[in-house]
Amino acid sequence: MIAQELRGWSIGKMSLLFLCLFLLMPALLFAQAFPTKPINLLVTFRAGGATDSFARLVAKPAEKLLGQSIVVSNNDGGGGSVGAAIVAKQKPDGYHLVATATTVITLNPQLMKLSYTYKDFTPIMQFAEPIGGIFVRADSPWKTLKEFVEYAKKNPGQVTYSTQGTGTSPHIAMESIAYKEGIQWTHVPNPDANSMLLGGHVTAIAFSVAGFPFVRDGKFRLLAIRGQKRAKGFPEVPTVHELGYEVGELSTYFIVGPKGVPQPIVKKLDQTFHKAAETPEFLQFCDKMDVLPIQRNSEELGKYLEQSNARLGKLIIELKILREGQKN
Repeated sequence: MIAQELRGWSIGKMSLLFLCLFLLMPALLFAQAFPTKPINLLVTFRAGGATDSFARLVAKPAEKLLGQSIVVSNNDGGGGSVGAAIVAKQKPDGYHLVATATTVITLNPQLMKLSYTYKDFTPIMQFAEPIGGIFVRADSPWKTLKEFVEYAKKNPGQVTYSTQGTGTSPHIAMESIAYKEGIQWTHVPNPDANSMLLGGHVTAIAFSVAGFPFVRDGKFRLLAIRGQKRAKGFPEVPTVHELGYEVGELSTYFIVGPKGVPQPIVKKLDQTFHKAAETPEFLQFCDKMDVLPIQRNSEELGKYLEQSNARLGKLIIELKILREGQKN
């Protein structure tokens, strides 16, 4: 049947077909052979942190599937932007990848003067999504987020909350709630938010991913979850979305490469890391760390980054979050 159809083609159509095949052949052969040497995977956060731990967990089984080692390194300078900028400038051959988070790729470029935007990367895949929570001390009077918000409304300026820094995703999320409810509460940025709450220096921790063990130990109370769905370990606690709040993006974990990585190589890496993120070891670690093993393929991740960039840009303007170099 195919032969009969081809006989009806003109010489021009046949020539165009063979030209396309000729042009595609090197890329297809290259992808089939890829990888022929070690792959560099740079993590934009410190060694031993959550993103680093998950990146190493997917890298280990991916090595076996690809037949080449994956060299994991770390560069957490500039809140992850230094490492991202390094990879963005590399040759787009699939041998230079970066394991990072939403804040680094779509948020930081809108708050700081950086050499890249999300458009300077090739999406590979998303391998996990952390669950953030709003925590108060266990001996506090608030049992629900509604009670906490009502107290903040009646006591302007009396509620304080801590995040790891100004302009971070948790900071934007809390200010989104304040914007909707007309609340005046005070942000106290501190890298060690747990200690701030334990010591009674702040009223709450905003959307931390590190407060869950303190809930299990009876020191913190969890008021609400920030994530696509309720936490497996705390099914009784509602998400902020269920409570009517749109709070922007939680910083998901994913892998990208420089702009222009050939599609056959993207597909191979995407499929490989997907399989690596489905191992029992990876899934067990997700449960342990209160992280959702939510995956997105290359195309889905690309759409997510584009939408995230637009949503965060809108929130930054609405909430008057200052960009680097701006003044009050």
